[in-house]
Amino acid sequence: MAGKNDVPVKLLWIDLEMTGLDPAVQRIIEVALIVTDFQLNEIASYEAVIHHADSVFENAEQWPKEHMQQLFEASKNADKDEEVVKGELEAFIEKHFGSEPVVLAGNSIHQDRRFIRQWWPGVEARLHYRMMDVSSFKIWVQGTTEEQYMKQERHRAMDDIRESIAELRWSLERV
Repeated sequence: MAGKNDVPVKLLWIDLEMTGLDPAVQRIIEVALIVTDFQLNEIASYEAVIHHADSVFENAEQWPKEHMQQLFEASKNADKDEEVVKGELEAFIEKHFGSEPVVLAGNSIHQDRRFIRQWWPGVEARLHYRMMDVSSFKIWVQGTTEEQYMKQERHRAMDDIRESIAELRWSLERV
């Protein structure tokens, strides 16, 4: 396990798609990971749609019910349950980080981290306490230049990560 002062050499980008925003009630239905270096070059990736029973979708919040029907159907028909996906995530992190610090990166990453903490404690245990949130750069760019990165808003995990990486590149050009 990495120490508090170990310098990270890679980032673990993550995006989750969920049935809502409350981790105590809602569930993760899709996950994607990308490992990059600090030049934002992709090293490895992983993605999975998680199988859940119909009852999970009955409890979903209204916005996902209205806008994520294709993903809900994919989750109902997926062949990997959450236990399998958790094991694959832990193995992926171990393979690509070993004893290095695992710094989580993404857009509004604190929300994803809340779900990780709730549902995937083994993954949470590997994560460094620091995170790199693209939305912090977004606030800076908007406040200093009034420019705004235009997102596609696809709401699929891998697409959203790649868009977050592109947004960080765009923001760094302006900082």
